[in-house]
Amino acid sequence: MFKKIRKIIFILILANIAFILWGKFFNPPITITQISGILNYGKLERDYVDYDEMNSHVKKAVIAAEDQKFFTHNGFDYQAIEKAYRDNEKGKKIKGGSTISQQTAKNVFLWQGRSWFRKGLETVYTFIIELIWGKEVILERYLNSIEMGQGVFGVEAASHYYFGKNAKNLTKSEAAWIAAILPNPKKYDPNNPSSYLRKRHTWIMRQMNNVRLP
Repeated sequence: MFKKIRKIIFILILANIAFILWGKFFNPPITITQISGILNYGKLERDYVDYDEMNSHVKKAVIAAEDQKFFTHNGFDYQAIEKAYRDNEKGKKIKGGSTISQQTAKNVFLWQGRSWFRKGLETVYTFIIELIWGKEVILERYLNSIEMGQGVFGVEAASHYYFGKNAKNLTKSEAAWIAAILPNPKKYDPNNPSSYLRKRHTWIMRQMNNVRLP
């Protein structure tokens, strides 16, 4: 029995290593979150595109909105994590302090939800993809795999869904609108923005001026 368990664990480890290496060159065929989107909304709107087909506006917008230290940290923003911990201890609205790298690890390899077990796996995957994939690949996988609407995944599908155009043709304002909905893409709609979303959009537009791409 012990040998069988050890063999299963060994196979799972090898499969994970193969999937991580494969992910450096290819987008995921499907993710757990995307399967959830199919089950919940009966659709999967997704169209993977290469990094060069995503214009600088959308890259700057998501970095400005989600992780302004993306190109300088090692996968973890320790100041943001510490602040999130202090805020959560004080009973404020729960925040994760997750970087784009961590969100990519979660969305590509894992599932949504809050647990120490999932967070531990996310940490391991984040560390590995930072070493193996590099920043450009991580950002491409992030922009292709994250949920950007009800059953809508990735910036290309979101561009068509909200603005009827390719991601490479998004204006600065349109890119900022897509980035603005990321805290809760199932709830927010750039075509029918709340006052909060309008303020967030304006803030992202300003922050984009401070983002420098390599």
